[in-house]
Amino acid sequence: MNLQEIKEQVELGNIVYCQSLYYQVIKDKIGQWLIKGNNGYCIGLTWKDNKTLNADEKDFFIIDNQ
Repeated sequence: MNLQEIKEQVELGNIVYCQSLYYQVIKDKIGQWLIKGNNGYCIGLTWKDNKTLNADEKDFFIIDNQ
C-alpha cells in the first residue's frame, strides 16, 4: 500500500497494520499519522518529509474479515 492508500483506508475506518498485527496505523486526535505498537509506543508513519514511509509499502496490509 502506498501512503495515499494507507491514509484513505484509515479514514474509511479500516484497520491498517504495518509488518504484523502488533503495529497499527492511526491518525491521532491532533491529526498526526502514526504507527502505534501494542505497547503504546508510536513512530511517525513517514519521515519528516511527510512522503517517505517508515516501512516498505509491501509491509502495510488490511485483514479482510468478510
